[in-house]
Amino acid sequence: MDKKTARKRRHFRVRNRMTGTPDKPRMVVNRSLKHMYVQIIDDLNGHTLVAASTVDNDLRDQLEKSGNIDAAKKVGELAAERALEKDIQKVVFDRAGYKYHGRVQALADAAREKGLEF
Repeated sequence: MDKKTARKRRHFRVRNRMTGTPDKPRMVVNRSLKHMYVQIIDDLNGHTLVAASTVDNDLRDQLEKSGNIDAAKKVGELAAERALEKDIQKVVFDRAGYKYHGRVQALADAAREKGLEF
């Protein structure tokens, strides 16, 4: 089994136990070699409430590189700011099968520092 398939299987196992509700939506992270993406999703209604990424126009000009820890921190801060604007204080963190390490951890820590609870 390759790394990509193993990650997808881990994510599937976690998603069987985790759902985002309107009161506590799911914050899911996706990373590629060049970019970081985060969405806050209400799974019961099937709506994306908040989204942020390194390809966002608000962040693109501020970043030197988009695939490093500094960029992940900025994405986490932006996602937290947008969530708090929509009165979302608590979320369930879905790391999507990635290790809680490096860019994923930096994104989560930055979102916590800005006021999100998970």
